[in-house]
Amino acid sequence: MCEGGSSILRSTPNTLREFPRHEKFAVGTCQRLLTYWAKNFRKCLGRGLVELDETTLRVTFGTVILGLVALFYFAAYRPTRSPYSGWWCLALLFFLLGSSLYLLDGTPHQVWANPVGNALLVQGGVAVWAGARSLRTEKFPAWALLGLPLLTLIAAAVDAPATNAWAGGEALLASMAVAIGMSSWEVWRIDPGYTRLKVPLSISSGALAIFYLLRLVALVVEGQHGHFFTTVFGSAFTTMITLALLVMVSFTMAALSSEQQNRALSAEISRDDLTGLLNRNAFLELAAVELGPQASRARHGALIMADLDHFKAVNDTFGHGAGDLALKNFADACLETVRTTDLVSRFGGEEFVLLIPGASPERAEVIAQHISTRLAASPTAGDMPMPTASYGITTYDAGTTDIEAVITAADTAMYLAKAQGRNRVAHSD
Repeated sequence: MCEGGSSILRSTPNTLREFPRHEKFAVGTCQRLLTYWAKNFRKCLGRGLVELDETTLRVTFGTVILGLVALFYFAAYRPTRSPYSGWWCLALLFFLLGSSLYLLDGTPHQVWANPVGNALLVQGGVAVWAGARSLRTEKFPAWALLGLPLLTLIAAAVDAPATNAWAGGEALLASMAVAIGMSSWEVWRIDPGYTRLKVPLSISSGALAIFYLLRLVALVVEGQHGHFFTTVFGSAFTTMITLALLVMVSFTMAALSSEQQNRALSAEISRDDLTGLLNRNAFLELAAVELGPQASRARHGALIMADLDHFKAVNDTFGHGAGDLALKNFADACLETVRTTDLVSRFGGEEFVLLIPGASPERAEVIAQHISTRLAASPTAGDMPMPTASYGITTYDAGTTDIEAVITAADTAMYLAKAQGRNRVAHSD
């Protein structure tokens, strides 16, 4: 483990060319700290883990964490501003503060330092979970962000923390197992094309979660003074395992942060600024894939072209703010009606297009009617009436490859609906 780690450390200075001078200094300092730790790790293994001085180990842990915080900030977060690296910087700070408070064990301050230290460590684990979840661009649940640390704090506070160094230990280990385990699950759920680091990261964090779970079982069965618990699952061995994982994560941070930034930029340029829907180019690209031979779903379905009726009159009478509200409300009505896997785009102006794989003409008409119902019920500004919409529907099958031809057919049907009186659906067939 250490030999592999030190070989990576020797190779990383080549990446310093990408950073400004002051950042090169910071990253270089971090690498020297990590190299120092790797050498001492081998010495510690030679002496035997059970002989390690716990206080010295915690100081070493803090030194390495400080180096990693600087490394993550200058090499990953500052250049990319990615949420993943930001959450990890917070996680490391929580780990550092929590571990530092344990140095007050055996002093009059233990009564508050122990519970707060436990809560900070769990907060660090929760931040790791939040960072992993950010790779999937999903919001993190507020209950987990505050709930697990608060539960850990209360459990330690009522368990005689002034005299019991392991006060609330069961809650601490259980919360860490949950937080790290969920981070492993979040990484595993990442799109396979996201990064090649998915599998090793998920497995390593999953192994750490299992380790915390086994510590919990050993603590409950044998107690904090049991020989097996102190030898195999004691603080010294746990600290070394955690350090090894953190060093491994540090060498994936830049790659994952850059990938997250690139994906965020790609998503931004593919979306309409006002409605958040796909823009025209992004829709055409994704729709071509749906109609292509490599489509992952049924290669038949329906395409709906929609246009807001009398939209110019809304702008002229009530102002462009009212028109923007109508566009947003229609976009929201579409998203609330279709599946998350369907394609919805603001095609231009007040014109929208929806691709519904697997849908029949009848099903597409029902979808259009539901969109109109939701649009009519959406909030308006003042006495502005919400405009209606006209829809054109066409279908495609496995033999269809030209998305432009499908759109043209639906567009023709949509103008037929307008000619028939608006606020209705027309089919191309």
